[in-house]
Amino acid sequence: MKEKILPQRIKPGDTIGIASPSSIAKPESYERTAFVLGKLGYRVKFAKNLFSDSWGFLASDEDRAADINELAADPEVKMVFFGGGEGSPALPPLLDYDTIKKNPKIYSSYSDGTTILSAITAMTGLVTYYGQTPGIFNDLRYYNYTQFCENFMSGEHRLFDTDSGWQSIRAGVGEGVLIGGYSRNFAMMFGSPYFSFDPNADYILFIEDHERFSKPDAVSEYLAAIWQHPFMRRVRGFIFGCYNNAGTPPEELVALLALIGERYGIPVAYTNDIGHGTRHGVLPMGCRVRLDGGAGTLEFLERTIL
Repeated sequence: MKEKILPQRIKPGDTIGIASPSSIAKPESYERTAFVLGKLGYRVKFAKNLFSDSWGFLASDEDRAADINELAADPEVKMVFFGGGEGSPALPPLLDYDTIKKNPKIYSSYSDGTTILSAITAMTGLVTYYGQTPGIFNDLRYYNYTQFCENFMSGEHRLFDTDSGWQSIRAGVGEGVLIGGYSRNFAMMFGSPYFSFDPNADYILFIEDHERFSKPDAVSEYLAAIWQHPFMRRVRGFIFGCYNNAGTPPEELVALLALIGERYGIPVAYTNDIGHGTRHGVLPMGCRVRLDGGAGTLEFLERTIL
């Protein structure tokens, strides 16, 4: 495991760089994002290829990676913000990890952004942040804004602030380094030279998916790919994020999560605070946490930003 690096917090007046490595950005949507961020006091810089559609369904691999690399190198940019979609698994070989490491800043995304966040943390030791994307600012909700402020402007040792209450699937307490992301993308990281784990470290795994994208049988496949890897022997707790908008996960998913908990003897909790629902809580990947599966709490055991 590489030595952990924390980025500096942001403050009003700082510049947030926006890229779109997993989709074709729509100008009207991103102009709204920039307007809202501007009203909150931030400057916004669009990546050079943000609106490119050179491949029809995406900008080219080279253009999308160049956007991340240029924002990483830009001394004005304090945060690199990007959304999900499809296509990020092509980018890890093209990212400039030396520049990213030498210029630590906040990287925040979710969904398909899992691949980029995971690669950056694995290759550099830089803590990255799962859960928020530029799109949440098009219809900014109070909880999402408080999560933005708490994680990117403060970062104190604290309990995760829940807006929904966490459902206990299997009681118990586990501590470890927080790691995870969107189910499909995280499962695809195993075997990649741009992902690694410390076989002597302990981990708290979080996975999220949504019924819009994956039925329970598909989720089961992705989780099976994860639990067959030696990595699972180092997992000390498991969190699953927002599967539907009903607030309660389906019985077959609960049974699957309980099976994982029993198989590995670890606490398991379900939350609607993270993922593809309306709540966009933030999880700092690479920081040490404590999960209490019975109480449904997650405690950050250290600062999550400088």
